Amino acid sequence: MGEGEEKNGIIDSMPLFAKELIAGGVTGGIAKTAVAPLERIKILFQTRRDEFKRIGLVGSINKIGKTEGLMGFYRGNGASVARIVPYAALHYMAYEEYRRWIIIGFPDTTRGPLLDLVAGSCAGGTAVLFTYPLDLVRTKLAYQVVGSANAQVKTIVPLEQIVYRGIVDCFSRTYRESGFRGLYRGVAPSLYGIFPYAGLKFYFYEEMKRHVPAEHKKDISLKLVCGSVAGLLGQTLTYPLDVVRRQMQVERLSAAVKEETRRRGTMQTLFKVAREEGWKQLFSGLSINYLKVVPSVAIGFTVYDVMKLHLRVPPREEMEAEAVTTRKRNVFT
Repeated sequence: MGEGEEKNGIIDSMPLFAKELIAGGVTGGIAKTAVAPLERIKILFQTRRDEFKRIGLVGSINKIGKTEGLMGFYRGNGASVARIVPYAALHYMAYEEYRRWIIIGFPDTTRGPLLDLVAGSCAGGTAVLFTYPLDLVRTKLAYQVVGSANAQVKTIVPLEQIVYRGIVDCFSRTYRESGFRGLYRGVAPSLYGIFPYAGLKFYFYEEMKRHVPAEHKKDISLKLVCGSVAGLLGQTLTYPLDVVRRQMQVERLSAAVKEETRRRGTMQTLFKVAREEGWKQLFSGLSINYLKVVPSVAIGFTVYDVMKLHLRVPPREEMEAEAVTTRKRNVFT
């Protein structure tokens, strides 16, 4: 048996959910790494407003480059990728599973955008609950802005004031300081945001693909366009909750934040930001997020579809029809 045949045999023997997990995990890692520098700057815009917002995108790039070097743009990306791989794997796999469960449980359900909206929302919530502590760690690490050893470069945060020195250290310190609840600080706005965002993302993407002519269904450029628009619309509608989530995640790193402020809930934080800093602050970093979301979601959906082809995942319509037929056969036997 040749190497190619052995590889094909391994792929064919894999259960469907495993193929979807692998496809989703690879998708998440590639898409997240591609936009990591913009993600770092976006987080700094959201949380270190006075230092970075006034100097803009180009100024922030120059500042990070001078004080932290090239790797500064990827600070927190290790935790980000460690989170996004299992998150994306669960997200895409759960979407497919929820979609099949709904169709099998309710055979008369219309195959349309509402189905994608519900399945995508439930999948997003499931993935967040399983991977949120990694997102918290990623944000805390990205929030830290260290100084340079070069005396001519202005230090942003003295080295001795660095709170966390790595992923494991951040996990352990957060747990010691706040317990299990501390690892899920800010999870509420994450869930409030991910339910509509994940649902809308799949909704827009699948709805746009339905209008693509049959002869262009496999056109990668069209998949990229559909993914870009889907991410753009979904993110715009849910972005304020992302800002609130980031603020809640990094509150304990700010000495100026009072204890009662740290105990604020999602809606209290949202209205506090709007009242004290204006509604525009709830969309702080959105322009950078557009630059990040467009390629990220486009790459994500495209890579996922390509990975499913390489892993020989049967077409969705074929699997759903077979599942419904099997269920009806079991009912009548």
